[in-house]
Amino acid sequence: MGPAESLRATLGASWLSLLTSSSTLVCCALPALLVTLGAGASLVTLTSHVPQLIWLSEHKALVFGGAALALLLAGVAQWRARSLPCPADPVAARTCQRARRLSAGVYAASVALFAIGALFAFVAPLWL
Repeated sequence: MGPAESLRATLGASWLSLLTSSSTLVCCALPALLVTLGAGASLVTLTSHVPQLIWLSEHKALVFGGAALALLLAGVAQWRARSLPCPADPVAARTCQRARRLSAGVYAASVALFAIGALFAFVAPLWL
């Protein structure tokens, strides 16, 4: 696999980790936020229109496990792609560097979303 394919795979893994990390927010942080803000009726309406949210909340260990696996794979891809050479062509090299920064930013956002979801799912209930 060449540098371009590896960079594409890294970016894809970062987007996948963002998607799975977002599911941790939907499963745990969004309901907690709505209840905290006194919008419990909105939460009931939301779960009646999207009943899959209840399944996500009931199986949060599975949701977080899948998200952690996606983050691990994206992290490995980021680590491996960090030292790959960019093309010699100046335009392609700028595109390569931009893609690396984008991928790193998406990965960092994924980790942050995962941490926020974990806080609401596992730490916040201990405070109450």
